Amino acid sequence: MSARAWAELLRVSALFTVPGDALAGAAATGRSPGRGTALAVGASLCLYEAGMALNDWADREEDAVDRPHRPLPSGRVAPGAALAAAGALTAAGLGLAARAGRPALVVATGLAATVWAYDLRLKHTPAGPAAMAAARALDLLLGAAATATATPGTTEQRRRSAGTGTGARAGSRPCSGPNADSGAVTSGPAAPRSGGFVRGGGSVRAGGCAGAGGPVRAGDFAQAGGFVRVGGFARAGGPVRAGGSVRVGGFTGVGGSVRAALPAAGLLGVHTYAVTAVSRHEARGGSTAVPLAALATTAALGATILRERCDPYEHPGAVVPVPRAGRATNPLPFTARGPAQRQRPHRPSPPPAPATRLLLTALTGAYLRTATGPLLHAALNPSPPLTQRAVGAGIRAAIPLQAALAVRAGATGTGMAVMGLVPLARALARKVIPT
Repeated sequence: MSARAWAELLRVSALFTVPGDALAGAAATGRSPGRGTALAVGASLCLYEAGMALNDWADREEDAVDRPHRPLPSGRVAPGAALAAAGALTAAGLGLAARAGRPALVVATGLAATVWAYDLRLKHTPAGPAAMAAARALDLLLGAAATATATPGTTEQRRRSAGTGTGARAGSRPCSGPNADSGAVTSGPAAPRSGGFVRGGGSVRAGGCAGAGGPVRAGDFAQAGGFVRVGGFARAGGPVRAGGSVRVGGFTGVGGSVRAALPAAGLLGVHTYAVTAVSRHEARGGSTAVPLAALATTAALGATILRERCDPYEHPGAVVPVPRAGRATNPLPFTARGPAQRQRPHRPSPPPAPATRLLLTALTGAYLRTATGPLLHAALNPSPPLTQRAVGAGIRAAIPLQAALAVRAGATGTGMAVMGLVPLARALARKVIPT
């Protein structure tokens, strides 16, 4: 068993499409990548490679007919060794996710279950593309969960909350008298104030003072994605503990961050669905409709990415109004008293800076350029070689898509770092086929 045989089995050239999932998930939470993100990347790589080894083990009889050059049917790697590698890599991935925290482990467990279900049962069923799309989406959510667990809030989020008059600063004391409505902050333990806002990673103001004996303790910032519950006020005598989060509509800080990453996960999942649908014909070719559908899907994804994001509550750093004490109205979503109030408000986010908009357009163009040309060729001539080329291009196109999603979430540096993987993926794809 040579190193090259294992490289082909594990499709190492496709590895560079994996880190961007966790990084895009971290960007969607509004936090900077940290230790949790690194653990999520490691877990994703392990689970991805486990799926590759398990895929060839499950398809060894089919590959003996359609792809006799693959490592297992050619005898270069023993089937038992491939299965053992899949199990070991799965265990390693779950172990890394566990170190990132329980929410990350929960998501990673669902991801591992999806990978094994796809390879062993769903791949050759109509549910196959959907299962693979779910796996990619869960991989992005793994990055969001791990980042949110390890990083309760970014420095920038805390700075904004402390400096804009929308949140109480760490070390300030409960408000009383004129300070209850003026927004003044004095020394002592922090406390909420009425008429304020909930910020991702920021502090919370609500209903006068926190209540007698109810300061917000060390780390007195609501975690990103945290929301105020119905009524929206801290309990009298009930401090928020260090590392805790304020709830709104049943979401904790980590849960709200994962929810904020759902739109990005959905876009990545749609792309994966289209590529997987095309891959089902790469061994024998013969399909024109599927590459055309994937081409249309890719174009629609590009248009969606460039469209301004709506609903600022999707982003954990958004400002969410908190009703004043005694106010009859309830403007918060998910805490409405009536069916009409349960509808989410859709408001356009502030337009990005021109440089950011230009970068987002360039990354989206790179995504479209990478994926659309080979898909068009496969649609015009659905031969196995051109179909395989379209699948490989679709796999590599995930990198600029991940970068665009990160920039769209405001993480320009993360997007550029992800794009740095493109030359590496392209160079290695010349030596080891990614499909």
